Amino acid sequence: MSITDKTARGQSATLEFEFDLRHPPEKVWRALTRPALLSQWLLPIAALHLEPGATFRFQAPPQPGWDGVVDCEMVAVDPHRSISWTWVVGELDTLVTFTLAPTDTGTRVTLVQSGFTPAQKQNFGGARYGWRMMGDRLVDLLDRL
Repeated sequence: MSITDKTARGQSATLEFEFDLRHPPEKVWRALTRPALLSQWLLPIAALHLEPGATFRFQAPPQPGWDGVVDCEMVAVDPHRSISWTWVVGELDTLVTFTLAPTDTGTRVTLVQSGFTPAQKQNFGGARYGWRMMGDRLVDLLDRL
């Protein structure tokens, strides 16, 4: 398993990571779409409807400078292939997309978070750190399933 930061140097508008996982796409898809599993590796979530326009919320414990709320809206769902949702925290309004591709040994997941503005470099850095950490947690969860 490997996590590779593919973010283009010198820009701060779009993050991109590749996760090469030793698990089949169906198993990875479950981890991306089932609330109980998402809550274990990403952030706590109560419900998730896999249809464009559906709204949902991640609710983490509040921290200094953040109330712990991420408001989201499902943008696109292509089962076992890709899923996209908005990621809104205060003034931050970005798009998160996971794309799954089967490999000989499992699944390659490409994660893209786009829409950061030049004034959101701190958010960009925080998201970069966060996705690395969450990626490790995703791998741990998949190994336990």
